[in-house]
Amino acid sequence: MTGGVCHLGTGSARTTESAVACAPDFTREADLRHRVGRLRREGIRSSVVSKLTDVPKRILIGRALRSDRLGETLLPKRIALPVFASDPLSSVAYAPGEVLLVLSIAGVSAYHFSPWIAVAVVVLMFTVVASYRQNVHAYPSGGGDYEVATTNLGPKAGLTVASALLVDYVLTVAVSIASGIENLGSAIPFVVEHKVLCAIAVIVLLTLMNLRGVKESGKLFAIPTYVFVGGVFIMIAWGAFRGLALGDTMRAPTADYHINAEHQGLAGFALVFLLLRAFSSGCAALTGVEAISNGVPAFRKPKSKNAATTLALMGGLAVTMFCGIIALAMTTKVRMAENPATDLIHNGHPLGSGYVQNPVISQVAEAVFGKGSFLFVVLAAATALVLFLAANTAYNGFPLLGSILAQDRYLPRQLHTRGDRLAFSNGIVLLAGAATLLTFLYGADSTRLIQLYIVGVFVSFTLSQTGMVRHWNRHLAVEKDPAKRSHMIRSRAINAFGAFFTGLVLVVVLVTKFTHGAWVALLGMCIFYATMTAIRKHYDGVAEEIAAPEEPDDDDLVRPSRVHSVVLISKIHRPTLRALAYAKLMRSDTLEALTVNVDAAETKMLREEWERRGIDVPLKVLDSPYREVTRPVIEYVKSLRKESPRDAVSVIIPEYVVGHWYEHLLHNQSALRLKGRLLFTPGVMVTSVPYQLASSEAAKLRARKRQEWSAPGAVRRGPAVERPKQPSGAKD
Repeated sequence: MTGGVCHLGTGSARTTESAVACAPDFTREADLRHRVGRLRREGIRSSVVSKLTDVPKRILIGRALRSDRLGETLLPKRIALPVFASDPLSSVAYAPGEVLLVLSIAGVSAYHFSPWIAVAVVVLMFTVVASYRQNVHAYPSGGGDYEVATTNLGPKAGLTVASALLVDYVLTVAVSIASGIENLGSAIPFVVEHKVLCAIAVIVLLTLMNLRGVKESGKLFAIPTYVFVGGVFIMIAWGAFRGLALGDTMRAPTADYHINAEHQGLAGFALVFLLLRAFSSGCAALTGVEAISNGVPAFRKPKSKNAATTLALMGGLAVTMFCGIIALAMTTKVRMAENPATDLIHNGHPLGSGYVQNPVISQVAEAVFGKGSFLFVVLAAATALVLFLAANTAYNGFPLLGSILAQDRYLPRQLHTRGDRLAFSNGIVLLAGAATLLTFLYGADSTRLIQLYIVGVFVSFTLSQTGMVRHWNRHLAVEKDPAKRSHMIRSRAINAFGAFFTGLVLVVVLVTKFTHGAWVALLGMCIFYATMTAIRKHYDGVAEEIAAPEEPDDDDLVRPSRVHSVVLISKIHRPTLRALAYAKLMRSDTLEALTVNVDAAETKMLREEWERRGIDVPLKVLDSPYREVTRPVIEYVKSLRKESPRDAVSVIIPEYVVGHWYEHLLHNQSALRLKGRLLFTPGVMVTSVPYQLASSEAAKLRARKRQEWSAPGAVRRGPAVERPKQPSGAKD
C-alpha cells in the first residue's frame, strides 16, 4: 500500500495544527485495523464527554428546537398579554404609592390632589395606547419605536430611541424585582434581611425561565398575572360594595398615623412643582407599553390585529386597576412617607427605624379583605409574583431589540443569533448581567431605582410619535383615495397629540427627577449611544475593507503554498478569496468549500454569488436545523476521517486580524471554537489564513516599540574592557 503525503506546519501564532504523526507506509492490515479501532474509541469517548456536558444544559433549558419550528413559538393573545403587558399591569402595585409618597412632602392635606393626578395619568395612558395602535399597524416587523424613529427621523434619532429603550429595559428588571422583594419581605423577614441576594437569585431564575423560550415562559407567567388582575378587580368590587352598599368603614393599618410634612403650606410654583413631580412618579404605570409594538412578530397571525387588541386590553385593565387602587387608598386613609421612620407619627411619637412601610396595595387589601384572610394572602402572593414576572416584559423586549440592532451592526453580531430554544439567548444573558449589576449597586432599593425610571421610555414615546406624524405626512402626500386619506388624517391627529403630550411629560420628568437620579439614566443612554456608534463605525470599516471586488487583483489571488484543504466560508469577501487562493495549488487530492446553512436566505444568496462569479471550487452546504456552526463541521470532518482513516484532513479558516482587544469582542468567535475542538481530533490539521485589517498595523507598531524599548540597566554603556589575566602564581 502506498503512503500518504506528510504535511508539516510552520507553527506560527495564527496557525494551529493537530498533533498528527506522519506515519510511514502501512504494510500490515492489522496495523490499519488497530488505527481504525483507536479512532472509533476516541470518537466514542468524545461523544460521551459531549453528552455529559450537555445534560445540565438540557435539564435547565430543555431540548433544542429546530429552526423550522419557529412558528410553534408564536403567541396567542391570552399568552401575549402576560408576556408583553406584565410590566404596565404590575406597575399599579407601586405607581399609586409613588404618587402618595411625593404628595406626603406637603402633608396629608395634599392627598386630595391624588384623584386629579390619577385622571392625568389615565388620559396619558389612553393617548399612548391609541398612538401605539397606529404603530403596530404601520410597522409590524418588530422594530417598534426604533424602526419608526430611524425610518422617519433618521439614524441618529433611531439610535437615541434604542439607547433609551435599552436603559429602560434594564431598569424595568431592577425596579420590578426590587419592588417584588419588598412586597414579599413584608411577610418573610429573611427576604428583607438579604434582599440583594434574594433579588439576584430571582434574576437568575427568570433568566433560566426565559432561556427556555418565549412561549414556555409565557405559560408559566400567565397564571400569576391573571390571578393578580382578578384579585385586584375583586378587591375594587368588594371595596366598592362594602363602602357604597353596606356603608362599612374600611380603615388601612396606617389610617391613624399623622405625617410630619417636610414643607407645609406649599402654594404657587412650589405646589405646582410638587404636583408635577407626583404626576411624573405616577407615570411609572405606563412603562412597558412600547414592548407590544416591539414584539409584534411574536404574535400569531393576524399579527398587527392581535397586537393592537392586546394593547387596548392592557390599557383598559391598567387604567381601571390604577384608578381603583387610588380611590380605595383615599377611602381607607392610607398614609405613606418618603422617610417613614421619622415622618410618620403615631401617638405623638415617630415610628422609628424598626417600622416597615408596606406598599399601598397591601394596606388597601388589608382594609378591604381583612388581615390574614384568604383573599388577602392570595392577592399578596400574586402581587409579589407578578412584580417579579413584570421583568419578563424586558426579557422579551431587550433581546429582540438587541437582535435588530445587531442586524443593523450597532451591537455585536452574537446578539442576532437564536439559542437552542429559538430565543435570543445572548441578549437575555446580557440583560440579566446588567440588571444584576444595577441591583447590587443600588442595594435592591426600589425607591432609589425608580428615580432613574421612565426617562428612557418617554424619550422613546416622544420620538416614536413624532416619527409617526412624519410617516402619515409622507403617505398623505401621495395618497389619493378619500377614505384612506381620512383614516390617515385621523391617525396623524392621534399621533400628533401623543407626541405633544408625551413630550410635555418628558420635560416634566427631566425637570422634576433630574437631581433625584434621572441623570444616571441619561448618562446610561449617552454611554449606549456612544458605544453603538463606535461599533457601527468599526463594522462599516471592516465591511469596506474586506469587500470583494468584481475583478480580484493579484493580492486577492496570491498562492503562497500547497496543502489539501476544506475551506470554511460564510460569505464571499477578500478573506474568503485569499483562503481559496491559498488552497488551490496545494496539490491536494480534493478541494472543496464548505458552508453551514443556518439562514436559508443568506445561503441562497451565497450560492447565487458563487455561481455568478464562476468560482471553480465545488461548494458544499451542511444543513444545520439547530443553527449550530461548530458541530456540523466537526461531524463532517470526522466522517471524512472515518471513510479514509489514513488520510489527513486540513481545514482552512479565513480570519481577519484586528489590532485592539475590544475589537475581538465584536466578531464571532466560531473560528476559535472550531480550532479548539479540531485540535483534539486525530488526523486533522487546522490552518488560519489571516487577513490583516488596517487596525492590525497599530498592533504591529506596538509590538515593534516593545522590541525596541530597553528596561533601565539592560544596556551597558561604554566599551567593554577585558581585564588582563594574571599569570598563574602571581601574588597580589
